[in-house]
Amino acid sequence: QIWRPITATFFFPVGPGTGFLYLVNLYFLYQYSSRLETGAFDGRPADYMFMLLFNWICIVITGLAMDMQLLMIPLIMSVLYVWAQLNRDMIVSFWFGTRFKACYLPWVILGFNYIIGGSVINELIGNLVGHLYFFLMFKYPLDLGGRNFLSTPQFLYRWLPNRRGGVSGFGVPPPSMRRAAEDQQGGGRHNWGQGFRLGDQ
Repeated sequence: QIWRPITATFFFPVGPGTGFLYLVNLYFLYQYSSRLETGAFDGRPADYMFMLLFNWICIVITGLAMDMQLLMIPLIMSVLYVWAQLNRDMIVSFWFGTRFKACYLPWVILGFNYIIGGSVINELIGNLVGHLYFFLMFKYPLDLGGRNFLSTPQFLYRWLPNRRGGVSGFGVPPPSMRRAAEDQQGGGRHNWGQGFRLGDQ
């Protein structure tokens, strides 16, 4: 049943005791996934897809080892954890007007889900997988100067090429640096020359 890792990611048993938890997690998925897509991964759909694939593969391996039946909550929590670490100093609001730094949000949600759901295994695994991605992709190579163990495969760039002019517009390098990067990477574009207007000599 090779489809089980996929169906276990999208299935959630909605019932009288789990309906509210399901809605809360759907809200978290929409809210923080869209923030990542339009923020840190703006214009880079291949990198965002690689994050989802890496987190999903790690959660599937953990689920097989721990005999977990449902994988939706760990995946949502891993996405939320990555956003919280990339925006760790942002002040966020939670239930009843509670305000704190974003880096504490995954652990606050873990405690909240324990109160309304009675289990923290799914949330804990999601936080650990999200931390693994964040550490290997950002913390270790950028902050600690270590080796870059994770990189987006080239086939994802071919399927989901980077785009310009995204929603946020932050972090766009100057034109000279963009041209240098395109010359270095190739970019798959042909140099058509300068060209002339009609009527020019």
